[in-house]
Amino acid sequence: MDLGLTGKTALVAASSQGMGKAVAMGLAREGVRVAICARGRERLEATAEEIRNETQVDVFAQTADLSKVDDITRLVQAAREHFGHIDILVCNAGGPPPGNFLDFDDSAWQAAFELNLASAIRLCRAVVSDMKARGWGRIITITSMSVKQPIPGLILSNVMRAGVNGMVKTLADELAPYGITVNNVMPGSILTQRIVSLAEHREEEANTTTEEILDHIAQEIPMKRLGNPEEFANVVVFLASERASYVTGTAIQVDGGRIRSAW
Repeated sequence: MDLGLTGKTALVAASSQGMGKAVAMGLAREGVRVAICARGRERLEATAEEIRNETQVDVFAQTADLSKVDDITRLVQAAREHFGHIDILVCNAGGPPPGNFLDFDDSAWQAAFELNLASAIRLCRAVVSDMKARGWGRIITITSMSVKQPIPGLILSNVMRAGVNGMVKTLADELAPYGITVNNVMPGSILTQRIVSLAEHREEEANTTTEEILDHIAQEIPMKRLGNPEEFANVVVFLASERASYVTGTAIQVDGGRIRSAW
């Protein structure tokens, strides 16, 4: 299937590793020129070089802390100057720390807001005007299965990811007349450093090993395994394409069937 993406440009946030990296690579394989960002320069440059070597597309890399408004502004401006415009925006960010409701004070809640909800708001605001002027655009947010099924011990993520989903549904309605689709993709248990770190956090209190915790998680999934980042990225790449032109305002789970809700 021709996805109609050759020559498009994309900004993929938090993309030096994990699902963000897989999305950037997947888009590049379809001929999309990609701008990637992360806080760490070394890993970011290594990822950029890896994508260039495999796909021969133009890759622009810039360090950015997505919790800082000035970094987002500089990132979008630099990507726009490099490519001329941005056709596709993939909002992604690392998850806030695990914990329960009484574990966090106002500063922790504010930090989670800046990283996970405000970053998506700011990135969207920075690209929407150009997309409207061009009459075409794709915005995809990466959140979590917690949008539909809250995850115990992840109160900050549960709240902020749900907020992103609310923004997506509202923005999809506003931008549909301009040829812009807006969708949310909810990963379940995808084998990234994030899920390994969460398992390590539970290791001591559960009196078991990280490997045993990951295996227990896998057994709760109908497919009996964790997903891999490429499987997740395939869904995002499709939503970014011409073939998904009539799909907007959706929240799509990529979780091996783990979410039990029928809706």
